[in-house]
Amino acid sequence: MTETNKARWYVVHTYSGHENKVKANIEKIVENRGMEDVILEVVVPTESVVEIKNGKRKDKSKKIFPGYALVKMIMTDESWYVVRNTRGVTGFVGPGSKPIPLTEEEVENMGLEKRIVHVDFTVGDTITVISGPFENFIGTVEEIHMERQSIKALISMFGRETPVELGFDQVEKN
Repeated sequence: MTETNKARWYVVHTYSGHENKVKANIEKIVENRGMEDVILEVVVPTESVVEIKNGKRKDKSKKIFPGYALVKMIMTDESWYVVRNTRGVTGFVGPGSKPIPLTEEEVENMGLEKRIVHVDFTVGDTITVISGPFENFIGTVEEIHMERQSIKALISMFGRETPVELGFDQVEKN
């Protein structure tokens, strides 16, 4: 194992149905050993699903990757050993015993880390939409939502002002 000082996301294979137990076990070991600076985060990716059973709506959380957990860590011999030997973990995903980190593109596609976009526009500024279904439309900023990384803008469509919500990365200031 080579030691680098950049934390990367690794995929850990677990016993099916034990993903949340593995997450809790790793977090407990990290806390007990004081390894918070090496093993930063453990995630079991889930999505919200609406189930209708007997005419009743029920929101359920469904695992996106059953049998897997994602760990953001700095790969060292000790961190590898701790995660690999956690109860419920069958190994890292990768050839042989060498874990392969997820690429930046994979991390972004899974929504594990959001890119923070800083903006230089304010309410009332004119913007141009540069991507998405409203590409090339011009609008006026009505609201800015920093926490959601989005804006609400009025775009002229079919001769009417229409409010739309756009991500910071979809617009540019005129």
